[in-house]
Amino acid sequence: MMNNPKPSLPVIKRLPKYYRYLKTLRASGVTSISSRELASQMGTTASQVRQDFNCFGDVNGRQGIGYSVDTLLDMLEKLLFGNGDRLTAILIGAGRLGKAVSRFITTDTNGYKLIAAFDSSPAEIGKTISGIQIRSVDELEAFCRASHPQVAVLCLPREGAQEVSGRLMNLGIEGFWNFSHYDLSVAFPHAIVENVHLGDSLMSLGYQMRNQEQ
Repeated sequence: MMNNPKPSLPVIKRLPKYYRYLKTLRASGVTSISSRELASQMGTTASQVRQDFNCFGDVNGRQGIGYSVDTLLDMLEKLLFGNGDRLTAILIGAGRLGKAVSRFITTDTNGYKLIAAFDSSPAEIGKTISGIQIRSVDELEAFCRASHPQVAVLCLPREGAQEVSGRLMNLGIEGFWNFSHYDLSVAFPHAIVENVHLGDSLMSLGYQMRNQEQ
């Protein structure tokens, strides 16, 4: 039996988009979809859709019927969320951005559990954020050694991220959701990092708006 090809990063990044669209289909009562129809919604080709799914198992569409929406969603939920065991996460930086991100983590079913929040500002320490008390960043080492969180969410300025990320790597953090302007994937090439640059999205939108074909 041939092994399935290892999924590339672009394939992995398409999975949430497949998941969102297929959930919409199921909510609308759609039970099957062809690779061609799915490709048109994903902005890719039917061949690429089939290649993507082949990375994760024997998922074949039926001739004249297409893929089962339920089968694809079951597969994607296992890939994206595991078997219900949520990844434990800590938040560094409890300012306005941190508060918004914490609400997203704690109110959406996304496979994560926020277990602690940290900040360096005396004005924030002791307050609560999404039901969790904000701790001093000086407590970071003690907490991580006791609780072994898996993911760190960075919502602090570049300088702060540059300083704290090394500490977190030494404490065994396995993944980073990084909202700072410090590119962790360059600084720590072996870490699992998702860099989120909100400003990049706005600049890309601005470019497209200003350079549309008349």
